[in-house]
Amino acid sequence: MTTLVCTNASTAAAPAAYASRTHQPRAHQTYTSFASYVRARGPVLLRTARSLTSNPSDAEDLLQTALTKTYVAWDRIEDHRALDGYVRRALLNTRTSQWRKRKIDEFACEELPEPAGLPEPDPAERQALHDAMWRAVMRLPDRQRAMVVLRYYEDLSESQTAEVLGVSVGTVKSAVSRALGKLREDPELVPVR
Repeated sequence: MTTLVCTNASTAAAPAAYASRTHQPRAHQTYTSFASYVRARGPVLLRTARSLTSNPSDAEDLLQTALTKTYVAWDRIEDHRALDGYVRRALLNTRTSQWRKRKIDEFACEELPEPAGLPEPDPAERQALHDAMWRAVMRLPDRQRAMVVLRYYEDLSESQTAEVLGVSVGTVKSAVSRALGKLREDPELVPVR
């Protein structure tokens, strides 16, 4: 907190009147009430900011900007019971402004900046690989085949696969590992590697 220094005789004679004109106590009250509001409602407001952005760091920056705008307008806000709505509106307006600015910076160009990648594989080759892989899976023992199909074709987790088959997670891990080893050594898939 800064200390007031009197520079002329009229202010030296009436320090209380000078202090009341500088609104020091009012500024302290504003900061205290704003700080307690942020402590109480900060986590909830941060969740709102995270729902507006895809990056946690961007959400923190967004909330900081909205809270800065709220602090500047703190004394003008008549109903402090509606502060969450005010901050949420500030969050949304700030995010919309950021989105618009980012959109302006993008422009279409005739030439792609990225180098051309590898050419797409021939659809016939892709189908042949798919068929060869499926035939190799069908040659696996029934239990291993079931686990590979559930894990990689149905996209179940190890625990979900174990639950469906009524076995332990360790059994799923070891059986799938052995099955993948057999697939790697399958003669029909050797040319693919």
